[in-house]
Amino acid sequence: MQAGGRVEVKEFTTVLLPNPLVYRVYLPPCYDEHPEQYYPVLYLIHGQTYSDTQWDRLGAPEIADQLIATGETAPFIIVMPRDRVWLEPTEDKFGLAVEQSLIPWMDERYRTIPDRAHRAIGGLSRGGAWAIHLGLSHPELFSAIGIHSGFVFHSDVQAVHLWLFNLPEGMTPRIYLDVADDDRPEIATSVDWLEELLTRYDIPHEWHMFVGEHEEAYWQAHVEDYLRWYSLYWGK
Repeated sequence: MQAGGRVEVKEFTTVLLPNPLVYRVYLPPCYDEHPEQYYPVLYLIHGQTYSDTQWDRLGAPEIADQLIATGETAPFIIVMPRDRVWLEPTEDKFGLAVEQSLIPWMDERYRTIPDRAHRAIGGLSRGGAWAIHLGLSHPELFSAIGIHSGFVFHSDVQAVHLWLFNLPEGMTPRIYLDVADDDRPEIATSVDWLEELLTRYDIPHEWHMFVGEHEEAYWQAHVEDYLRWYSLYWGK
């Protein structure tokens, strides 16, 4: 096995977006050496004002390398798409592009395991809002949702009730919530609301409040925790 995986920067056009959809993809160390092997996929979305570089810069590929090298997790692929617009899902078609264009694109061109059990989604701040939006509205696509200092889009507040109430039997996703103890008040309020709602609907979830603020230093300190959680049931 080579020493570490690699990150490729790619893009493709979709009718859903005015600009090409740029994404980074982390391929694990064994990807080229075992052409018969297929892999789980983790979709990680960056925060507002950032880009597809954020998760890469925070060390997600290097930490994945470490966990895979020590046998603590099975090898997996990470996809880090770029959202260019800071609007609600009613106006920003990035979510539709992930669902209808990016996932099929990845499943056609990379050796993914194309089922919900081997697909997860998570995000930082606004990326966490996208993880909620996509993960709960499409439980058939994702078996795990991570919300890291995230919030619920204003346009999703009523929809979240319906998504949770109408979750198909056997398709309740694993959910991970974390927030800094000194996070922005509006973020903390939204996360508290979501956590209370999950409890009300009896949806199992993991909930953490760690020391820190709404900043990259906080997220970087917990990337390993996040990756361990996402890959927990993907074997070793």
